[in-house]
Amino acid sequence: MMALCEVYWDRHIPLPKLAPLQAKATVALVSLLCFINSYDGEFVFDDSEAIVNNKDLRPTTPLSNIWHNDFWGSNLSSNSSHKSYRPFTVLTFRLNYLLAGGLHPVGFHVLNIILHAVVSALMIDVFAILTGGLARDEKGRMLNCAPKTSLLASLLFATHPVHTESVAGVVGRADLLCALFFQLSFLAYCKAFNRGSGGDDRFSVQWVAVSLSLCAAAMLCKEQGITVLGVNAAFDVLLICNVNVYELSQRLLLRKNLHALSEILRTGLLARLALMGLGGVSMLYARWRIMGTGPPAFTEVDNPASFEENIFLRIVNYNYYYSLNAWLLLCPWWLCFDWSMGCVPLIKSATDWRMVWLLLLWCVLIGLISQALCSPDSQRRRTLTLGLVLLVVPFLPACNLFFRVGFVIAERVLYLSSTGYCLLFAYAVGHCCCRWSKYKKLLCASTSALLCLYVARCALRSQQWQSERSLFTSALAVCPLNAKVHYNVGKNLADSGNATGAIGYYREAVRLHPTYVHAMNNLGNILKERNELVEAEQLLSKAVSIQRDFAAAWMNLGIVQNSLREFEKAEQSYWNAIRFRKKYPDCYYNLGRLYADQNRHVDALNAWRNATMLKPEHSLAWNNMVILLDNTGNLAQAELIGREALRLLPHDPTIMFSLANVLGKLEKYKESERFFLRALQISPTSASCHGNLAVLYHRWGKLELAKRHYELSLKLDPEAPGTRDNYNMLRRKLDQLKQHTP
Repeated sequence: MMALCEVYWDRHIPLPKLAPLQAKATVALVSLLCFINSYDGEFVFDDSEAIVNNKDLRPTTPLSNIWHNDFWGSNLSSNSSHKSYRPFTVLTFRLNYLLAGGLHPVGFHVLNIILHAVVSALMIDVFAILTGGLARDEKGRMLNCAPKTSLLASLLFATHPVHTESVAGVVGRADLLCALFFQLSFLAYCKAFNRGSGGDDRFSVQWVAVSLSLCAAAMLCKEQGITVLGVNAAFDVLLICNVNVYELSQRLLLRKNLHALSEILRTGLLARLALMGLGGVSMLYARWRIMGTGPPAFTEVDNPASFEENIFLRIVNYNYYYSLNAWLLLCPWWLCFDWSMGCVPLIKSATDWRMVWLLLLWCVLIGLISQALCSPDSQRRRTLTLGLVLLVVPFLPACNLFFRVGFVIAERVLYLSSTGYCLLFAYAVGHCCCRWSKYKKLLCASTSALLCLYVARCALRSQQWQSERSLFTSALAVCPLNAKVHYNVGKNLADSGNATGAIGYYREAVRLHPTYVHAMNNLGNILKERNELVEAEQLLSKAVSIQRDFAAAWMNLGIVQNSLREFEKAEQSYWNAIRFRKKYPDCYYNLGRLYADQNRHVDALNAWRNATMLKPEHSLAWNNMVILLDNTGNLAQAELIGREALRLLPHDPTIMFSLANVLGKLEKYKESERFFLRALQISPTSASCHGNLAVLYHRWGKLELAKRHYELSLKLDPEAPGTRDNYNMLRRKLDQLKQHTP
């Protein structure tokens, strides 16, 4: 088992030769330079679901939930689960939450940046082994036979702009951690052949076991981690056993000189491959059982090519996706947070001009494969083969060949595959400098310019990832046909209060994708708020006709129908929403409002009670129960409900206000005053609270206090209903008292 090699092109690479620690520090610093301006970014895009809305991050949630839920906090057995099982990644999110004392994005972003720096620095060791093997000096210390090659490849990896999504987007933590354990698993496998100076050819089973354990850890960060086994196997065959794959296959086919095969078998290759195979199968079986033995359910919108009935066109479109991924590695200028919904139109015929990209991709790949297999230069064969392995093997889980994936293109999945591109690029630079030495200065300048361009592009792209508005807006120039981009820009505008701007983007999303039910639902909501009820009803009705189980659209349709006084239709819409989403407290709340409008008081109370049972912190439902019981004269029951609500929501000023009104009517003045004052401590500018406290004092006979709070209420809201009349009544009474005072 030998892996000594001559890396003759390395000395021609236009980079200084640095000591190992200096090289790693340089790569780490350059990676920080690329992405440091993302440290104070917001939670954007998928961060909302994976972090902001993920209850598994909260200290109040049992830690064991992490092992039963998916990456987004949904139970793995749920039909809506994406089956992405990444408990180690979620554990780091939870740690961030605990250390920061809440959802403060700075800590999340800083850890991502540090992880990328660590991964980039460790790439020097990985590339050094892949290009130079396990060469050692007379004392058994590992030599880096290609220090410049490994440094250049690591610098390319550290600065590649396609990594921005993984670093600047917090959910990219899964890719960063997966890459870290991927590297450690590979380096541990290399340790199995640490022979020292004695020349012992035996391998260490313990280190192979450690490598498998680290592979499992990588898989628990992201599913892609299992592909390290393929890289380890290729490394073993090509560098440890020094196999010429093409020559060996020829011998096997012709049945000549088979003694070479017996020599390879004596190295323990089969035993190592069997160990890795057994470990890989065990991990896949465990993953399959955890997933619930069923794949996630994706829609045509997520991955339209996988729903193409024509097998030829399906394969063509898959290959077109591969060519686009390759283009992102070669020219990472057009980057987008989402590539679905029309961003990449399907190829519908063999005459489509985009077929050229497929042919170009396969011409390049076939050329590289032929050199990797048939080149007379053994070093070139090994380097090209390992570069292709690193490029292709980590990409396999995203290629649609083994199972359907839920995306068209995802820049995050290229984080590991880019290592193969970086290795091939660094080799190409060294080879060109060696072959065309008179152009060495030009190649040196070009390589330096490319690295500087990468750094600048990373900094610009990181800036775009700082907020949802800049991220979504930047995508409009890249994917103007992507309905989801327009939807997200519209949603961001709506969330910031710009409803008029949001309407235009929602309409464009629906125009580009006429069955985009979420855009219809959000547009219908805005039109409802603007009292354009007829169009809102049409949009929401269309949304539920397209997707019958769209519970939120059914509820919103019920709200619109209630406003149009179509009470029977509204009630049916609410019950449809509840039928499709059993635990839907907001829908029960709105159903209660419908019943209250129809004076069906018992039904209203039951609906609101259901809302509070499903969501004990549902303040509006509690408050409405207290107000309804107050208005119908059930003061004792209103008091009980109000006190129950305050036990659950002790700092809610609206419930304090409603309960104080009830206690005032029950002539429990002292207690009523206490709740009014507590509510005013929380909301000191509440005109209605000052006004009702004044009424309490008025009844109680504390007229000067009543006068002061009437005046405060009128100062805050001069048009407060009834307050002016009560104030004038009090002033007349005070005047009368002054006249009768001797």
